[in-house]
Amino acid sequence: MALSRVRTMTLVGIEGHVVEVEVDISEGLPGYTLLGLPDAALMESRDRVRSALVNSGFSWPNRRVTVSLSPAWLPKKGSNFDLPIAIALLIATGEVSQESCDGTIFIGELGLDGSLRFVRGVLPTLVSALREGIVKAVIPAENLEEASLVHNVGSTGATSLLATVQLMKSGVTEEIEFIKYPERREVNSKDLEDVAGQKGARYALEIAAIGGHHILFIGPPGTGKTMLAERAPTILPPLSNELALEVSAIHSVAGILHERGAMSILPPFVAPHHTTTSPAMVGGGVHVVRPGAVSLAHEGILFIDEAPECTAGVLDSLRQPLESGEVTISRSSGTTRYPANFLLILAANPCPCGRFSGRGRSCTCSSIQIRRYLQKISGPLLDRIDIRAYVEAPTRVEMSNQNPGESSAEVRKRVMEARELSAERYKGCEWKLNAHIPPRELRKRFAADRSAMALLHAELDSERLSARGFHKVMRLGWSIADQKGHALPNREDIEGALLLRGGMDLLL
Repeated sequence: MALSRVRTMTLVGIEGHVVEVEVDISEGLPGYTLLGLPDAALMESRDRVRSALVNSGFSWPNRRVTVSLSPAWLPKKGSNFDLPIAIALLIATGEVSQESCDGTIFIGELGLDGSLRFVRGVLPTLVSALREGIVKAVIPAENLEEASLVHNVGSTGATSLLATVQLMKSGVTEEIEFIKYPERREVNSKDLEDVAGQKGARYALEIAAIGGHHILFIGPPGTGKTMLAERAPTILPPLSNELALEVSAIHSVAGILHERGAMSILPPFVAPHHTTTSPAMVGGGVHVVRPGAVSLAHEGILFIDEAPECTAGVLDSLRQPLESGEVTISRSSGTTRYPANFLLILAANPCPCGRFSGRGRSCTCSSIQIRRYLQKISGPLLDRIDIRAYVEAPTRVEMSNQNPGESSAEVRKRVMEARELSAERYKGCEWKLNAHIPPRELRKRFAADRSAMALLHAELDSERLSARGFHKVMRLGWSIADQKGHALPNREDIEGALLLRGGMDLLL
């Protein structure tokens, strides 16, 4: 009887868990048993591992093979268990010593020829391994650039099973010219100065960036709603190293880290089409729960154009992430959580024909049609949107003006200065942005001045504000006050917040 143990890791969301792969080769009829809640892809590992071993010059044991993945209660998913199972088999047959593999985790999918292939989620896996005290890892060579972001884990890349065995025997690593991800994309070619006019909408976008407030742009087609949304990341502060690592970890799990520079400090911008489904928006999957658009937009912008045209239920699926900053997906195999702290930007036409305007355009829609169209964005979701800005078509004078508006760099400077004020104010608190101030703290430590609070209570008494709207306006007031350099929101700041929140009243 031969017994061996090798360690690897499995991901639940972006949290990694250590898994011990045990292989027992015993007398009896030849067979292969895999234990420990494997999924379909992992069940198929037997044939991949068998072919990889044989094609690499090793023999498959003609005895009873039992593979156990511990802890047994944790569901195991994916093909990244191929390499640790193969190494454990080789230890059990005496090809590799147990001591050479102790303290190391193995991750990788095997090809039938024994080659090691790219796997998803290496970055969050190694971050979690470091928390568990593991500082050595063997991974596919194609994942080496991604793994290099975790500096305190010594990651060794291998191109094949045979190369991994030679590494374990001699300690000699391969000379690998690994794939380079794009350099940090710290400069976005889009700039706010490209937008003609739209002074009010630009101001609303700046306030949204200062406090992390969600925003709805309403206006006729071609007025610049999409242009404004696409330039929103350029006025946000760059990501810190910690946040950049967290964002990169999510993109690694999704398998699209190559589309974004490794450790890019530019906030992500995700714009799913309005025909997208709820699983694509919030995340999901049958066997492996993948992050959705809300998680890919973590610490950045989620932009949904033509919002009223979205399939029923898609927009309302955003309610929970908007409130909690994370998305929870429950399946029969367990519950997966992904962070989803994003700034939501919705864009909508004012009516079905799109020509309704305060300037008297030739709109063919009745008032009932206009109301019904905008009510496709449900009241509960709309109540979670802090700013509603009407985007009017620019005038001929604005279009012909040779002097562009403020650049993104100028606006970003003000946004960063305002955020520094709020960061100093919330030092020691669990939140950093005005949009995240808890209601209890708004009523006590961070209330506005007396005249401003009197105005808010009057709006609440007249039922023009809900309880949530009351707190939303107060948070907006703090962002306006930070932009103006006020130590405390005054009545003028709160009036401005009420105007920003009531932008749809012009239509309804």
